[in-house]
Amino acid sequence: MYAHVGDRLIAEGDAARAGFIIGFPHEDGSPPYIVKWLSDGHIAMVWPGDFARVVPSGSPSPDGRPLTAGA
Repeated sequence: MYAHVGDRLIAEGDAARAGFIIGFPHEDGSPPYIVKWLSDGHIAMVWPGDFARVVPSGSPSPDGRPLTAGA
């Protein structure tokens, strides 16, 4: 799993547990990721589980609107 700053991380496949990837310690974009959670703005270093997924920046949300880190 590889990511870019601004991608979304959906933890355990649960859209309610989503956050923006704001950084990572490895140049290649591999985990762990520094994530700002959408629900409360908490920032944490996260090792994604087996059912987590990375959604590329600019991909639409479930209601069809593109999401960006500033949204």
